[in-house]
Amino acid sequence: MKVKVINKSNNDLPVYETKLSAGCDVRSTHSELIYPGRTSLIGTGLFVEIPDGYEIQVRPRSGLAKKGITVLNSPGTIDADYRGEIGVLLINHGHTPFTIGSGERIGQLVLNKVEQIQWDESNEISNTERGTGGFGSTGEK
Repeated sequence: MKVKVINKSNNDLPVYETKLSAGCDVRSTHSELIYPGRTSLIGTGLFVEIPDGYEIQVRPRSGLAKKGITVLNSPGTIDADYRGEIGVLLINHGHTPFTIGSGERIGQLVLNKVEQIQWDESNEISNTERGTGGFGSTGEK
């Protein structure tokens, strides 16, 4: 699917690193030091026009997550009507400061089809075998 994009960075457009990749890697526009326990909003220089009925999710990269650096609000949602710069909110869960380099791959963008909920207010909903069990109710292993 074609998505209009303005690239105000010095980086190439995001690419899929393998033929079957679900996400394309997005890069930082600048270097930034992130201290342990701290967050930083990293710019990408990308502005997009997402088609109606779709969203772009911002997800962590496993290589950074292995080092304790991940997307804080994962997955982050970019709505179809947003026209600002795509930013990636990173957090350092590690024990030492970590430098994001300019042009470094900092997250993945995944295009998803979405539907909006049309609520059907009711006085009851159907029961299931699981019922109201949540938060570990199906077991821990």
